[in-house]
Amino acid sequence: MNDTHHPKTLIHRKARPIVQASLADTRVVLIAGPRQAGKTTLARQFASAERPYITLDDPGALNAAKSDPVGFIRGLKRAIIDEVQRAPELILAIKESVDRDDAPGRFLLTGSANLATVPAIADSLAGRMAVIPLLPFAQSEIRSTPGRLLDRLFTGEEPSIDEDAVFGDDLLETVVRGGYPEVLRRATPARRIAWLEDYVALILDRDVRDIANVDQLDRLPRLLDVLAEHAGQLVNHSSFGAALGLSSVTAQKYVSILERLFLVRTLVPWSSNRLTRLIKTPKLHFLDSGLLATLREDEVDALRDNKTRFGPLLESFVISELMKLASWSERRLSFSHYRTKDQNEVDVVIEDRRGRIVGIEVKASATVKPEDFRGLRQLQEAVGDRFMRGLVLHDHDRVTPFSAKLQAAPLSVLWTM
Repeated sequence: MNDTHHPKTLIHRKARPIVQASLADTRVVLIAGPRQAGKTTLARQFASAERPYITLDDPGALNAAKSDPVGFIRGLKRAIIDEVQRAPELILAIKESVDRDDAPGRFLLTGSANLATVPAIADSLAGRMAVIPLLPFAQSEIRSTPGRLLDRLFTGEEPSIDEDAVFGDDLLETVVRGGYPEVLRRATPARRIAWLEDYVALILDRDVRDIANVDQLDRLPRLLDVLAEHAGQLVNHSSFGAALGLSSVTAQKYVSILERLFLVRTLVPWSSNRLTRLIKTPKLHFLDSGLLATLREDEVDALRDNKTRFGPLLESFVISELMKLASWSERRLSFSHYRTKDQNEVDVVIEDRRGRIVGIEVKASATVKPEDFRGLRQLQEAVGDRFMRGLVLHDHDRVTPFSAKLQAAPLSVLWTM
């Protein structure tokens, strides 16, 4: 197994060939993801004399971009512009520039806020920009494994595992560590926690100001703590707001800001005309399980004997890993969750453009029972032939079949396949 604690060499990012291909045929390419996920390291691999690197974290560059965006862009034939969300004024200037000169690969941008969710920006660069997500390291990147699980499931393959299955204490440590590059460089839990606490403070103090006007900025750290305790649960903005003296509308706005900053992710409910008793509420997850563990003050020793507490961490870890796998898949995949009013559920429903479905249920225990497949069986009945595979991922080292398309599988399949 590769050393996951101290990556000393440059870890190959699976997004790199996608960036390279996009620069060859698209005018503007945006690498979007949280701060410290590796966007700058990846973008700088494409820097050259003809494509200079500019960061808007530099006060001089930021001031120039904000005060004269047209002049700032006018002198650039090609460029890498890092942290472009700090000067959204540049977007219109970039649009005008690439409309005059439509050569591919003109601008490689990075953004630590999801600019694609801002209508003015999305509309300005529609048809001109490719957006490539980059989250913290996936386990398949850390371990140099294929990372093709979703593609293989959608082609009808059954899950398989090799001798490098990760389970028990190794799985606990993997989940609690998460995927931020700087965290993986730190040898002790105390050093990792210190970095993550500083990281959150920086984002909530500075990056929020770049993308939104927030009246009660001091409430955001407390809101993030409240959300951490509700990870893996249905979104309830009234409850979130009540804990902090905020209205439901304000809480919803603040959660949306945290989502745009790639700290949290809400999964929409899956819907079907064939089923009438479905819950229609989104579900809340964090995009890095290490960050979530820090916010919840969850450590490996305490979690070893408390699988109930470990469950939400593990579920967010799986969601994040699946989204990373989807980000470099050639398939266009959508994510949702399935829950009925009878409390039957599937943690993740993954659907391709043809409406074919893979269902994933996550269990923190080593033992899987037939009733753990109840939600997956309901989903299979609802979609019929469109159902490709249903997996219960759990803390184990081998695959156990429960029917032709339903298996219990080790969590390691997220990176071994």
